[in-house]
Amino acid sequence: MAATDRSGPAGLSALVTGGSRGLGLLMAARLLERGYRVTVLARDAGELDRAVAWALDRTGRSPQPVVCDVRDEPAVTAAVRETAERAGGLDLVIANAGVIQVAPAETAGTQAFRDAMGTIFEGTLHTALAALPYLRRSPAGGRLGLVGSVGGLLAVPHLVAYSCAKAAVRALGEGLQEETAGSAVSVTTVHPGLMRTGSHLQAEFGGRPEAEFAWFSALSGMPLLSMDAERAAAKVVRAVERRRTRLVLTPVARAASFAHAVVPSLVTRASGLVARALPMPFDDTAGRAAERSPMRQGHDLEAAPAAPAWARALRRAGSALNDRAAHRYNQSWAGPPTSSR
Repeated sequence: MAATDRSGPAGLSALVTGGSRGLGLLMAARLLERGYRVTVLARDAGELDRAVAWALDRTGRSPQPVVCDVRDEPAVTAAVRETAERAGGLDLVIANAGVIQVAPAETAGTQAFRDAMGTIFEGTLHTALAALPYLRRSPAGGRLGLVGSVGGLLAVPHLVAYSCAKAAVRALGEGLQEETAGSAVSVTTVHPGLMRTGSHLQAEFGGRPEAEFAWFSALSGMPLLSMDAERAAAKVVRAVERRRTRLVLTPVARAASFAHAVVPSLVTRASGLVARALPMPFDDTAGRAAERSPMRQGHDLEAAPAAPAWARALRRAGSALNDRAAHRYNQSWAGPPTSSR
């Protein structure tokens, strides 16, 4: 990011869930640079410790870390209450925590859908409902941001569990915006497309995991298809501050969203053609049942000696920027993250 911008509302309180790495960490840093007192929630204490050190090096200021699993409603309620009490109120909240599972729906199984709904949708719901009473009391007028995805605007093959959960976030954001209309609270729902956050190392992969990891990490790192994560974080924070109702990030995501709204059946058929090019773990023409195997995390697949040659070549071609982002934004376990000031 560029030089610190202190023109924002210094002294106001902000909370970001999933704030220990990737987009959440970058949004927290942006809010610190804007002058907010920031609290970040995440499940992993070690990640939070690294995030605090990263933010201090980056901005000269530290967020308040809180270990919290957003799937646990009482824990979220307590974390939001304690944040508001410590900061003397709560003015801006961004619900960002999520998971990514990449696999054909049949091989992912129902557990992947439950996991996605639990973290992405229920985590967002818990955060929003816990935060709204405090945001209503904000002298500056509370601002609530919900991070959805272009996958919540149209289904993405091999990311169906993720798409279902993000679609629920979209509906929640629109519904809360309607129900808070006329009040001092604004609700902004953000739908990013592909971003270079390094999330491929934290995602889980099933079916043929090495091949799934290859295409996902490559496409999410290609400059023409994906967006720089720091630009994305700045745009999200700006949209929430300016009380925008909806933000769709990346030209590709906006085009896909528009096309789906106008000609949904055509977009669905086109996505079906894309799906035929993705790795399948079974021969559909033979009527074989999909084999379910444990999901594997991207960290475990990074070197993947068992990956086919085409998969390794695809990763080399498209994933360099994303791999650098993983190390830079606390997604990688290969040493401490680095600041890109």
